[in-house]
Amino acid sequence: MKLQAILHIPKSSAYAYPLAPKKFHVRLRTAKDDVEQAWLVIGNQYLWKTRERFPMEKTGSDALFDYFEATYCCEDTRLGYYFEISSGEECLVYAESGFHNPHTVNIDGERTEFLHFQFPYIHAQEVHQPPEWVRSAAFYQIFPERFWNGDPAISPEGAEPWGTPPTRSNFLGGDLKGVVQKLDHLTELGANAIYLTPIFEASSNHKYDTIDYTRIDPHFGDESTLVELVQQAHRRGIRIMLDGVFNHCGFYFRQFQDVLRHGEASPYKDWFHIHSFPVTLDPPNFDGFGIGPGMPKLNTQNPEVKEYLLGAVAKWTRTGIDGWRLDVSDEVDSDFWREFRRTVKDINPEAVIIGENWWDAEPWLRGDQFDGVMNYEVQRACVLYFAQRKIHPQELQERLTRAWMRNTDQANFSMLNLLDSHDTPRFLNECGGDINRLIAAAVFQYSYPGMPCTYYGTEIGMTGAMDPDCRAAFDWDRGHWNQPLFQLYQKLIRARLQSEALQKGTLRFCSQGEVFAMKRATETETVLTAINQTDAPQSYTLPWQGRGTDLLEGEVYESTGGSLSIPLAPGAAALVRLEPTA
Repeated sequence: MKLQAILHIPKSSAYAYPLAPKKFHVRLRTAKDDVEQAWLVIGNQYLWKTRERFPMEKTGSDALFDYFEATYCCEDTRLGYYFEISSGEECLVYAESGFHNPHTVNIDGERTEFLHFQFPYIHAQEVHQPPEWVRSAAFYQIFPERFWNGDPAISPEGAEPWGTPPTRSNFLGGDLKGVVQKLDHLTELGANAIYLTPIFEASSNHKYDTIDYTRIDPHFGDESTLVELVQQAHRRGIRIMLDGVFNHCGFYFRQFQDVLRHGEASPYKDWFHIHSFPVTLDPPNFDGFGIGPGMPKLNTQNPEVKEYLLGAVAKWTRTGIDGWRLDVSDEVDSDFWREFRRTVKDINPEAVIIGENWWDAEPWLRGDQFDGVMNYEVQRACVLYFAQRKIHPQELQERLTRAWMRNTDQANFSMLNLLDSHDTPRFLNECGGDINRLIAAAVFQYSYPGMPCTYYGTEIGMTGAMDPDCRAAFDWDRGHWNQPLFQLYQKLIRARLQSEALQKGTLRFCSQGEVFAMKRATETETVLTAINQTDAPQSYTLPWQGRGTDLLEGEVYESTGGSLSIPLAPGAAALVRLEPTA
């Protein structure tokens, strides 16, 4: 066996973590196709001789490694454990003390030669417990300035007619009243959660340059408008998630303007990361978002800054919102996020917290900061496989496995799964206008674990390149909509919300040749996703005694001789509930 590839990290969110106060989950990594079987030997470390031995399941593989998993339910959570690993006639024991010969190691002796892995105690308050509703969430992202102008009286001066091509600086007058007026669209679609990009006072159309964290942008409405939106949405069974920008503020943030005017004498000079005085703008001598002086970085370790920001967070959370998405979240200190989480959860324990992390986010997903993040790693894989067809099903499967194995199950089920957003080209653009590639990607998105999130307009076939084109006004002329695409999204959301397997089921990849496939399963339901991204017909065959029912088209497939075959036209995707013979 390739010992250098075998890995387990105790007390880590990737390899050893509690699923619940009495349930412990373990992963083991080995070289790909190198280990035939692994067992978890585990028990109370103080009653060591009562330990038990359980077979582990190989649940996935990436390009280099296989992953084995097991879950252990226990009453006493003071745990010791090790692994037995075999390949052919070769067997070994793997523990914190390293690799051992199972025939000669003294596992019950003094902890000198042999030292088992340990999880000292599961503290219930430290178990990551995201809101239960996230598993049934179907999100819809709205960029308020471009969704609908519901109150022209508050539109910015110089607002252009609805449908004017977007620029980085123009305004079309979209507002919160417009979202309220168009909630019926979300009900018709089936979405049950809204992610709103920032709504607090700012000078830009995107509002990521906050001027006042305690005030709704007056061109969007006021606090009463937000409360009306929350209440109207809740009556329809729709939750609301706001966007918080706490890494940086806008250039016209009052406290930053005071520093510009008064320099080192300003009481707010420590609210920012200023390197020297006087403050200069070209080049800037202070830290900010991206490049340039337009969005100064906030010093979130400053007690006054924390009091101001968390006070605003508490104020808006009390309006009844259901969560926060956090901008540039990986550049803010973790102490601030821990206090942020306590502030939010003390007011609404069922609020979800989603970070904007484009890279590996594991340090933020241990249950003390975020519940999940915007799943850009999976989004990039979707662009490569569905839109650009640059990778094969096996590589997609490997990329998804690598991403999955970095995080806990709780975090994986709380990811915000997107195909596009205000920060990417629209997915249909990435597909070169090929609607079938978008459809296949949407079938994947709504059957993959996590919270699917549709960017406004994607469901009707809106196109657009990178910002600002991806932020165009929603086209409310139904004659311009791609109606079959809209109906497909309705079916996908309905299938998701009616399927226990698609909400809570385990994930297993099972691709064959040119067909990408994955299964979601609970004790009572199994759903198969099969996708053909080639220009030729394909067929997916699996061992099954019974039938399969396509959840989107209603077609029924009957097994023959213990096998079930699902035909897939070029570029097609199928979502099939597998039903065993009674």
